[in-house]
Amino acid sequence: MQLSFTYEANPGRTIFAPGSLASLGDELTRLGFSRALIICTPPQRDLAERINAMLGDRSAGIFDGALMHVPFETVVACRDVALKSLADCTVAIGGGSTTGLAKALALEDGLPIVAVPTTYAGSEMTPIWGMTKDRRKVTGRDKAVLPKTVIYDPELLVSLPASITGPSGLNAIAHAVEALYAPEANPITSLMAEEAIRAIGQGLPKSIETPNDIGARSSTLYGAWLAGATLGMVGMGLHHKICHTLGGTFDLPHADVHAIVLPYVAEFNASAAPGAMARVAMALGGLAASDAGRCLYDLRRKTCPKQSLASLGMAQSDIRHAAELASAGSYPNPRIASADDVERIIIEAFHGLQP
Repeated sequence: MQLSFTYEANPGRTIFAPGSLASLGDELTRLGFSRALIICTPPQRDLAERINAMLGDRSAGIFDGALMHVPFETVVACRDVALKSLADCTVAIGGGSTTGLAKALALEDGLPIVAVPTTYAGSEMTPIWGMTKDRRKVTGRDKAVLPKTVIYDPELLVSLPASITGPSGLNAIAHAVEALYAPEANPITSLMAEEAIRAIGQGLPKSIETPNDIGARSSTLYGAWLAGATLGMVGMGLHHKICHTLGGTFDLPHADVHAIVLPYVAEFNASAAPGAMARVAMALGGLAASDAGRCLYDLRRKTCPKQSLASLGMAQSDIRHAAELASAGSYPNPRIASADDVERIIIEAFHGLQP
């Protein structure tokens, strides 16, 4: 078999094990950090307090104001706390909102990150950053935002509500789906992406049925790690552009938007990327590329409480505007998408139709 490809792994260290949160202090010592600002969202305050007590005088305090889509104003507020507390690193506890805020500080001020994910966001494994200002979400790639260490402790996810577990898992799968047809895809990233979809597809329903099933939580978290790492090595496509538009401009919840939109973009791309979509389908129990959208839709139906953009509060009158924004300067995609094409995708997602 003749092959030709370029593969470049991102730097970083991963610790994956039940109970591995206990290694956080040792990791800070190994990295040479002595003043860690703990970052979280308001619902994660209790866990942040637990970590604050664990770190003792190595903690620079807690900032619990992380918000979805990383508003610029939140970055400014967190930076002020970091400067006043003389923090030499951040410990990001939570999902994409918290990791995104820590990445913004790493990008703007060079503060290194140790990430402790409590959702399946996967962003902790990517050099992708995002920030929202004036209702527009801007994203970029910079290896400076990669965490120095990521600690994956499945025990931290047993309390994750079903309403977050399902969308978060589908969000992770979206990373892997787009990695399979990205221009930079190669045999290694594609193997990782397919395994990510399979692991999440098997673990996610069980994680919802039996939340304290460490095996199911581990499988899903393992898949999310692979999906994030894969996306970190390749580019994003139409799906992410649509979701970034819907989230940043219309303030819709990030993971839920990914979960709802994904089946329709997969269906749209199936004819242009049959090999990639066949791998998606087979990882979820399907047989051919044409099954990918349906398989993703079926998984969403099993695991997510919200099934349409309308249920998230999007106004039907905003569909055309969203389509025009999402189709302008879109990321590379296997099939060219006009504003009319994107509008049809968003209409399907708005109503939650079966692909």
